[in-house]
Amino acid sequence: MTKNELIAAVADAASLTKAQAGAAVDATFDAIAATLKAGGDVKLVGFGAFSVTKRAAREGRDPRTGKPVQIKASNAPKFSAGKGLKDAVNS
Repeated sequence: MTKNELIAAVADAASLTKAQAGAAVDATFDAIAATLKAGGDVKLVGFGAFSVTKRAAREGRDPRTGKPVQIKASNAPKFSAGKGLKDAVNS
């Protein structure tokens, strides 16, 4: 499903125009991203949880030359599916 398909599905399910549904979807994504950027977690009961994991600096290898390359530390978003989502996918 693409973002446009998600917006159309939300518009149909909530009896909204596509513009209103698009604004709602964008606002949801923006709120999740802002919370994660600030270091918080987003927990949606029955769906899942978004969090940020810290990746330490490490040494990798350039696949073309085989020479060592330093990879700097970073933060990575993480999603853990909740029981409701797992049950819905497996039923």
